[in-house]
Amino acid sequence: MASYSYVARTRAGEKIAGNLDAHDRRTALSQLERMGYVPVSVKENGAGRPAPAKELSKKAAKQKAPREAVLKAPKKPKQSKKRAAPADGSVGVSIPGLSGRAPRMNLRDVLLFTQEMSDLLASGMTLGNALTTLSRRKTSKSQDAILASLRDEIVQGSSLSEALADHPGTFSNLYINMVRAGEASGTLPEVLERLAHHHARVQDAQEKVMMALVYPAIIMLVGAGTLIFSILFVIPRFTAIFDELDSTLPASTQFLANVSQFLLSYWWLIIIAVVAGVIGFRRLIATPTGRRWWDGIQLRIPVVGGIVKANSFGQFSRTLGALLSNGVPVLSALTIVEETVGNSVVTDEIRAARERVTDGSTISGPLSEGKVFPQLLTDMLAVGEETGDMSGALMHIANRYDRELDRTVKLFTTLLEPIMILFMAGLVGLIAVSMLTAVFDMTSGLNP
Repeated sequence: MASYSYVARTRAGEKIAGNLDAHDRRTALSQLERMGYVPVSVKENGAGRPAPAKELSKKAAKQKAPREAVLKAPKKPKQSKKRAAPADGSVGVSIPGLSGRAPRMNLRDVLLFTQEMSDLLASGMTLGNALTTLSRRKTSKSQDAILASLRDEIVQGSSLSEALADHPGTFSNLYINMVRAGEASGTLPEVLERLAHHHARVQDAQEKVMMALVYPAIIMLVGAGTLIFSILFVIPRFTAIFDELDSTLPASTQFLANVSQFLLSYWWLIIIAVVAGVIGFRRLIATPTGRRWWDGIQLRIPVVGGIVKANSFGQFSRTLGALLSNGVPVLSALTIVEETVGNSVVTDEIRAARERVTDGSTISGPLSEGKVFPQLLTDMLAVGEETGDMSGALMHIANRYDRELDRTVKLFTTLLEPIMILFMAGLVGLIAVSMLTAVFDMTSGLNP
């Protein structure tokens, strides 16, 4: 049995240190968790002095112990640890049954995981036991694999932030850095609660925008289906009747007949053109220049630009406020915020402001020098800097833009619904009037 020195934190955040005896490091970590402590570091005593051959053999066996424990554990997939990453720097976890692809959790799953982890830790459960409890549930294959991986990493001595970093497709830099700050301060349950609240607000904003597009999308689909049916099936039958009667068609009816004949003859060419256009557009916006061009257009579209701005500014304020309230430095927080706003034009402005920020300078000054952030936002931010309550001011700003997002989405749906209805009704009416005009002309020619 070896002696280990440890540094840990209590539930109240107090830092403690001591020694304990255990067979290996894994057992020492388990003992600390049973004592209700959050381990920070666990080291074997006397590791720095020269060891005899017998001690070296024990250390070699100890280094192999975590790997052997994972291999011998029943029904646990073999995990690749972050410390054993490939030489090219790539990070990945091989999960059987997922065809070599890294598992991912969607935003709703991350929100549920964060809420449950916060509740379990706040109730007094240790981190390892909380992850073990969550990993025993059967949800989706990807989520089960990620939870099992997190549990194994914690059991083998990694911190939660290190384990989360193995899944960059699921947990963002914001999430990882806030968890790391919570571990350092001993307030991990509170930090997870803030993260859950943050993700809930982000999901709520996304759902508002999506729900605003549901009704117009239904109108578009029904109208497009009606147009396609009329052009491909109704108009050709009327055209055939008019040709048999050898009647002259009005200009509008002849135009529709030509469009119908073109679609019937070259439908394959149209499909190819549409697919090529979609692929070309996706490739264009995948480039930095193309993405900035498209994001700039979105900001200039009436009403839609208001939705994009309110969402981006609210996300900026909420994320930056959450990071600063957890002790993340300003420059590091701005770097993380760049990845969360969702618009490259706003991202470039934040990056330019970060480059202008130096030690002792404010954030509101560099942001106000650009033309992207509104004056009201920078003025409210400047007030927070003067009062020393930056995080509080940013949360007030985020709440304001959340309300503005609600108003803009309601305005968007209020304007879009009648516009779409009138547009589709106009197209369908044009087809109907063109057909009836031809019929009236034909019947009037039959009268003596």
